[in-house]
Amino acid sequence: MASTERAHLPNNTGFILSGLEKFNEFQSLFVLIFLVVYIVTMAGNILIVVLVILDHHFHTPMYFFLGNLSFLEACYSTNILPKMLAGLLDGDTMISHMSCLTQWYFFGCLGGTECYLLSVMSYDRYLAICKPLHYANLMSTKACIHLAAASWLNGFIETSVLLVFMSQLVFCGPTKIDHFFCESLTLIRLSCSNTRAAEIMSFILAVIFTLPPFLLTLTSYVCIIAAILKIPSTTGRKKAFSTCSSHLIVVSIFYGSIMFVYMLPKTEALRGLDKVFSLLYTALPPLVNPFIYSLRNKEVMEALRKMLVRFVLDKRH
Repeated sequence: MASTERAHLPNNTGFILSGLEKFNEFQSLFVLIFLVVYIVTMAGNILIVVLVILDHHFHTPMYFFLGNLSFLEACYSTNILPKMLAGLLDGDTMISHMSCLTQWYFFGCLGGTECYLLSVMSYDRYLAICKPLHYANLMSTKACIHLAAASWLNGFIETSVLLVFMSQLVFCGPTKIDHFFCESLTLIRLSCSNTRAAEIMSFILAVIFTLPPFLLTLTSYVCIIAAILKIPSTTGRKKAFSTCSSHLIVVSIFYGSIMFVYMLPKTEALRGLDKVFSLLYTALPPLVNPFIYSLRNKEVMEALRKMLVRFVLDKRH
């Protein structure tokens, strides 16, 4: 009986993303919400990328890394939200095996890269506050390019190694993925082949590639806060903290959501909450990051205003 229920299915049969099924009653509302989220996310992040490229005032290390982060966030959202919207619109939540593996691959690559970019940005803020006299030499154009390239490379290396193990998994019925997108732990649990190698490698890669950037980010902010507290004047402390407060908020949202997802006990009662926080850390950071960096930064707001005025004037002429 068990062998009949779990009959082998070809890997190209595909999966059903059943995490979207609960939204059927509120289909129109959630389509509108996710569509607005996607449009605002793309517009906000693309605007920042354009600003960083076109405005010479933003040709600095901090904004160079911010441009990389915004480009990553736009790719991150495009990897997940369009498929979710399509599933809500036409009710077709089927995803092919290759498409699912591709979505998981880019999700892993971009997530890993974001960990490194956030740690590099925190290191940049550490140097600016704690080593101001050496900042220009340590954060030269060449160093910034190397740090950004290393962040992207590490994110893709980590997931590419795990892809070798994931591609060897065999999937049997039922083919329902109880999630909104193709996520590694969900796929591993769904496989009917021996998943021990994939699980061990997933853990090892997480320790090697994810823990170091998190510890670097944490250490940087411990040093930054310690340095700020030593500043005698209140005005000086506020000014120093304002240079890194936006990034600290972004880091807190990103790692806070991830911790809720991967550190909550995997019980049936908490499974729904697990999916909610997965949705939060995939949709919330790309949505709020442009607002956090722009609304809290007068320089960015002024540049945006000038760019929009220039655009309107050009259209009139």
